[in-house]
Amino acid sequence: MNQEQFINQKIEEIKAIVGSEKAVSALSGGVDSSVCTVLAHRAIKDRLRVIFIDDGLMRENEPQEVSQIFSELGIKVEIIDAKDEFFAALRGKVDPEEKRKAFRDVFYKVFGRQVINSGARYLVQGTIAADVIETKGGVKTQHNILEQIGIDPEKGYGFKVVEPLITLFKHEVRRVAESLGLPERIFQRMPFPGPGLATRVIGEVTPQRVALIRQVTQIVEEETSSLNPFQAFAVLLNDKGTGIEKGMRKFGNIIIIRSVESKDAMTAEPSQVPWEILLRMAKRITVEIPQVVRVAYELTPKPPATIEYI
Repeated sequence: MNQEQFINQKIEEIKAIVGSEKAVSALSGGVDSSVCTVLAHRAIKDRLRVIFIDDGLMRENEPQEVSQIFSELGIKVEIIDAKDEFFAALRGKVDPEEKRKAFRDVFYKVFGRQVINSGARYLVQGTIAADVIETKGGVKTQHNILEQIGIDPEKGYGFKVVEPLITLFKHEVRRVAESLGLPERIFQRMPFPGPGLATRVIGEVTPQRVALIRQVTQIVEEETSSLNPFQAFAVLLNDKGTGIEKGMRKFGNIIIIRSVESKDAMTAEPSQVPWEILLRMAKRITVEIPQVVRVAYELTPKPPATIEYI
């Protein structure tokens, strides 16, 4: 793929689709949505409204960091606080597909309001080929694949969806991002799921459980940064384990650490993380987060597992 050719083609396509109308970009800070935002901004300039939905399921300080990065690129980002809506929709749900559906419904309702309020008719989002393939194949429903699950966003939410990257895989999107001049902290960023940390909490998603996995996530990303894995993250299990505190038994949370190597996210192999890093992660997690009493490292490739747990 010729990146420059692709960039010029997509800019012209967005111009043709949106015409003289306005559009809203669904920015999350990941490489896919970042590339879409830059392409759309180049195509329609100030007729693009860039929105970051703060769903309460992001990594530490993510909304502020993403806003700062795009400010440096000359693109203004609006942060919409929708945390209460997302947690209300997820309350009581433990089934993975139910949680994904709840997230999807709130995601598009929030964006629907923003699109209508802005007078826009289009939503630009970073759907890529792997999202479509996994949804069609029944692996798991990606929240941004609407046609496959029988939803017409124009009728249901009041806008049309523009998906410039839908034919590309992750490694191809990274090359486009680099060609667009996006900073390395964007084009080399580890993938992060659309439903955020909700996919890394097994069982019910609550603000307290998300806060815990957010702390663990920061430790895992810090400790594995020198290894530059395709993806490294932590998962909070729904079960409890027995630990010891001051010579007394206590029950606490169990954390799974997962790190994988992949090119296109369709297959993946577990990273060979050095033993000293694994030990340091486990010690930091249990010392800095006393609610956690056990840490394990997962070794399952994809397939048979998926990369994310839900």
